Amino acid sequence: MALVEIENITKNYQMGEIQVQALRNITLSIEEAAFVSFVGPSGSGKTTMLNLIGCLDRPTEGKIAVDGKDVSTLDRKQGAIFRGSLLGYIFQAFNLFPVLTAYENVEYPLVMVKNESPARRKKHVLEVLNAVGMINQKDKRPDQLSGGQKQRIAVARALVTRPKLVLADEPTANLDRKTAVNIIRLMREMRDEFNTTFIFSTHDPGVMEEAEVIHTLEDGRLSHSKQRLASVPEGKNDSNI
Repeated sequence: MALVEIENITKNYQMGEIQVQALRNITLSIEEAAFVSFVGPSGSGKTTMLNLIGCLDRPTEGKIAVDGKDVSTLDRKQGAIFRGSLLGYIFQAFNLFPVLTAYENVEYPLVMVKNESPARRKKHVLEVLNAVGMINQKDKRPDQLSGGQKQRIAVARALVTRPKLVLADEPTANLDRKTAVNIIRLMREMRDEFNTTFIFSTHDPGVMEEAEVIHTLEDGRLSHSKQRLASVPEGKNDSNI
């Protein structure tokens, strides 16, 4: 069953007197529990695509349905409510709160979105921190963590609400190659465990090898799509990244 249905999407931006087409007449679907990557050079439309799926922007033309709901016409408030109920985000720059501990950063979405008791929040936070191998770092602030550890916390924060869909915009751009591949493999393991759909963007060929479906964007157009069997990790992720 398709979780995301994209029909004839076009997105234009006005820059002074010039109209820029970020996306041009794109149609595709993304199945539940898929592990999908949008790839292409900078400016190809990858981030725009994620923003449209994630209700951070609206298309100029066309329709996007996520989990059966037409999100193309949601206003800012409606989009925020929908994101809180269904989506998780992993950002390129981590976007962790510097004054909060790793535990508190992961707990934050539950405090803001979910009406749960402190005991249930604690249970969920500890479970997901354990899943990403960061339970022993839970009391550290972001400035006490490595880049790979920060990204693990960002992954945990995105998963703690048990979302159906996680969007990751260039999630490995600030990481070294080994850490980047391990983070992507960790996401795939989380998909297998929680049945979560992952959609991420990247221009790193090494990271592309971990995707199962690849959609290539060029100048805002979908140039081609490819389904492949992702490589099987040789061992567990390095817990020290």
